[in-house]
Amino acid sequence: MSKIKALLVSVALLTSTAAAQGGTLTIATAQDPQSWDPIDTFLVAWGTVAHNIYDGLIIRDADLKLRPGLATAWKYVTPTTLRFTLRQGVKFHDGEPFNAQAVKFTFDRLLGPEGKKGPQQSNYSAIKSVKVVNSSTVDFLLSSPDPVLLTKLSGYGAMIVPPKYIKEKGDAYFDTHPVGTGPFKFVSYAASQNLKLSAYPGYWGGAPKLSAVTYRFIEEPATRVAELQAGRVDIATAIPVAQAATIKSNSALTLQAISSPTVQALRLNFSHGPTNDVRVRQALNYAVDKDAIIKSILQGYASPISSLQSSKSFGYDPALTSYGYDPAKAKQLLEAAGVKPGTSVGIDFIGTDAVFREVAQAVAGFFQAVGLKADLKTYETNTFYSDIIPKNKTSNGYQMGWGGWTFDFDNTAFLLYHSKQFWNPDFTDKKLDALLESQHNLADQKKRLTILRSVAQYTHDQAIDIPLYNQQDLWGVSKRVQGFTAPSDSLLHLQTVSVK
Repeated sequence: MSKIKALLVSVALLTSTAAAQGGTLTIATAQDPQSWDPIDTFLVAWGTVAHNIYDGLIIRDADLKLRPGLATAWKYVTPTTLRFTLRQGVKFHDGEPFNAQAVKFTFDRLLGPEGKKGPQQSNYSAIKSVKVVNSSTVDFLLSSPDPVLLTKLSGYGAMIVPPKYIKEKGDAYFDTHPVGTGPFKFVSYAASQNLKLSAYPGYWGGAPKLSAVTYRFIEEPATRVAELQAGRVDIATAIPVAQAATIKSNSALTLQAISSPTVQALRLNFSHGPTNDVRVRQALNYAVDKDAIIKSILQGYASPISSLQSSKSFGYDPALTSYGYDPAKAKQLLEAAGVKPGTSVGIDFIGTDAVFREVAQAVAGFFQAVGLKADLKTYETNTFYSDIIPKNKTSNGYQMGWGGWTFDFDNTAFLLYHSKQFWNPDFTDKKLDALLESQHNLADQKKRLTILRSVAQYTHDQAIDIPLYNQQDLWGVSKRVQGFTAPSDSLLHLQTVSVK
């Protein structure tokens, strides 16, 4: 066979393989997490991307049910010993074998000095150590039971990483050149621009239908929508409600709206006045008409909340009612607290979040209606989450969008309300700490439910924040995309998705 003919055959084979696998999918997301190391972030945007690069011992489906991942089975040998039987024959993308040593390395790293640098470590604090039983069996030795541990092991910090690769390349290199065992492997990363993946044909769950996936990081919502309409993007996340009708009216697109775990609130800072006074915090709650925000700004693509959790969350209390809209009551409380008319109240939020910008402007109007002066201040996304909030540089009120991806209130409440947590630099309350600790390692789910509802009631009474709404996530999807259903937790699993 001539060289030219051989080349043509090779090209034809490559083309047919790509077609068989379903081609390339392009996804536009609103945020670049800037590190692809599982221990570095809690950002939903990370999960949307990286759960296609990595696997956990357990996988959670779009229907929120747990199923085997890198572990084929698990059981509690004792109340504080959780044993996993590992999948055999699995390899990382670099050819390194997955085994019990990789699991131990992953969790030693997560629970050690490197993990301490990020926000994930405290979420797995019940794990005392991981013991290798043999090459395909590990025991998780727990300091105490954790009723949410299995769910936690299906996401974020619990993703299994390659020991040899990280030891050779270093943590900083791994941040931007991730290697996992997932259905897609890393190709390239351009910060704030894109991340490119290709199908991993050796995936233990079967080769993906797609040949490649490109994630484009487009913070500006209008630009994401424009790129979707132009056909340069196949799926766009975080569609603004103002653009929902535009997507629905486009015959080439569909709008998928799904109730998410994400709740939006205005967190109130305790470290400086006037929000260090509970009467002021309660007044601010009474001052805001949340129903009007849901109806007018969100066009009904949201539900009211009374605490920082959705109705799907374990710990949700249907009997707990939010502060009603009562500007007269708000004025009375402000006067009782000695707050003079014209007092400034700061509101911080992410500048590129078009929806919350409108929400913040509406809240500012409600504050002004009760005699306060609202000062709006915007930040770039990563600066806001990595510097402003955790280092207590916020104003009186600041945007807090929280996913609570485990659908268990502990995962929200412990991380946001317990003293000195990464996301809670300014608030300390011994009574609330005790409540949170009493259920954090409790196996009895009925008792946990009672305690978590008490936590919700206490945070409500102390007016730690202004719970605004449980949002629906809006996804714009090209009709050329096959087999895609927007997940409730935003953790995309693209193995069975294709494009025509």
